[in-house]
Amino acid sequence: QVQLVESGGGLVQAGGSLRLSCAASGRTFSSYAMGWFRQAPGKEREFVAAISRRGGSIFYADSVKGRFTISRDNAKTLVYLQMNSLKPEDTAVYYCAASTYYTGSPNGSEYDYWGQGTQVTVSS
Repeated sequence: QVQLVESGGGLVQAGGSLRLSCAASGRTFSSYAMGWFRQAPGKEREFVAAISRRGGSIFYADSVKGRFTISRDNAKTLVYLQMNSLKPEDTAVYYCAASTYYTGSPNGSEYDYWGQGTQVTVSS
């Protein structure tokens, strides 16, 4: 079992940057592909980015491509989401998730464990 705890959210002006972190418990972190998702008020959860177990395969939602970067440090059991050029429409609760698949997926149902989320608010 994996426990995930996100941090790094906050309030930032449009055009600014934030780096989210997700700390995973357990010694099997490298056995999981990791993903970031977000959910804005009144909207469904949406995929943001995913990274494979060893970081060799990465992909992004079109809405964040070129602005966000996902990375992981298996030795520290951490996954990051660097968010640059933030826009008001990026405002949401951001969740990290762990999947037993080798590569990540944009399909939330393929993830087995979820964090509690961290709020990101981008002001215009």
